[in-house]
Amino acid sequence: MKIQHLVYFLLVVVCLSSCVPLKRITYLQENEQQKDSLLPIRKTQDAYRLQANDLISVRVKALDDQLASIFNPVEDTNPNASNESSLYYEGFKVDARGNIRVPLLGEIPVLGLTLDEVRKSIEERLLKDYFKEESNLFITVKLVGIRYTINGEIRRPGSNIIYRDQATIMEAIGNSGDIPVTGDKTDVIIIRQYPLGQKVHHIDLTSIDAMNSPYYYIQPNDQIIINPLPQKTLGTGTTGLQSLTTILSVVTALTTTILLFVRL
Repeated sequence: MKIQHLVYFLLVVVCLSSCVPLKRITYLQENEQQKDSLLPIRKTQDAYRLQANDLISVRVKALDDQLASIFNPVEDTNPNASNESSLYYEGFKVDARGNIRVPLLGEIPVLGLTLDEVRKSIEERLLKDYFKEESNLFITVKLVGIRYTINGEIRRPGSNIIYRDQATIMEAIGNSGDIPVTGDKTDVIIIRQYPLGQKVHHIDLTSIDAMNSPYYYIQPNDQIIINPLPQKTLGTGTTGLQSLTTILSVVTALTTTILLFVRL
């Protein structure tokens, strides 16, 4: 009888230890003091600084449309020319030396500059050599989407592009099909590119404090890695019912085998 009780106890312990706790699969959890209250979110994202291989879009508008069109690889007159694929092929790529090549202006150094700084640099050159102050010159400089790579415990791993000026890691995960129950949301790894190399960062997406992390907003060329939970390695199931079913199946098979040997 004692052995039977011990077996039941071990079954319960294994079942409870193998299923995934709710706190490890719920995003952005609040503590009891913050529940249903207005949570102040600090803006932690600094202006992005351009790196090699970034792709940017430069658009020039002025009263003299003919002159302005020289600087626009994508024609405004074509309604289909400004779609995402055209921006990819017609955008300005930052080369290994940190320059972009703009018609008539030639090579412009942009490495380490913000988009606003690039806009001002191009505007100064155009006003100096091609346009007058009264030409109503208007320039926009944007990233051609935010490309990131996500791998590990994610439903759709691989490289993706979000065509926005900024995006959060939650949007990147949602764009890739979400993290399954077997993925570790408490320690998401972000490998980020910097001028001097790469750095590895960590963020806990189960805590509401993640929204104040400097890594909550993704940047171009980010690599996001979702590691599996130990429960996936055990292979006993992700819920209590799955774990119990698996364990009972094993116990039943062992019991049947023992009874067959005893009868022989």
